[in-house]
Amino acid sequence: MNKKANPGLKIICLNRKASFNFFFEDLIEAGIVLKGSEIKSIRDGKVNIADSYAVEKDGEIVLINSHIAAFKQASYSNHNPTDERKLLLNKKEINKLIGKMQRDGFTLVPTKMYFKKGKAKIEIAVAKGKKQFDKRATKKNRDWNREKARHIRKSS
Repeated sequence: MNKKANPGLKIICLNRKASFNFFFEDLIEAGIVLKGSEIKSIRDGKVNIADSYAVEKDGEIVLINSHIAAFKQASYSNHNPTDERKLLLNKKEINKLIGKMQRDGFTLVPTKMYFKKGKAKIEIAVAKGKKQFDKRATKKNRDWNREKARHIRKSS
């Protein structure tokens, strides 16, 4: 009875700050090019994508400012924790993303990193930044829903 929605999916980290700071227009799954020590650190869960974003460089989409901690057991072949990491997308998807990024105010923001069938994947959102009043409205709605749920629990 208690089945998971997607048993082959293991979420490594979420970017909760992104949903507060941005409106998501489109979500795209992409592979990520990693070294051996990076994938071992990811399997340990030592990754942070909170302040990262993706840009176009030389016809490729590159993830910038993501932090994957150095793997303790890797000696001389360890990686730089804040390296730029290439995202694996089809040419058609890359062109689509570049077109959306060139529109006014849109950017690529990672929303979550997960394992799918043993491969590390990252979910990228085409997003537009929220204004301050939008953030206040989001917070107000969240607080109101919390209060409403609290009152319903007390009354029943």
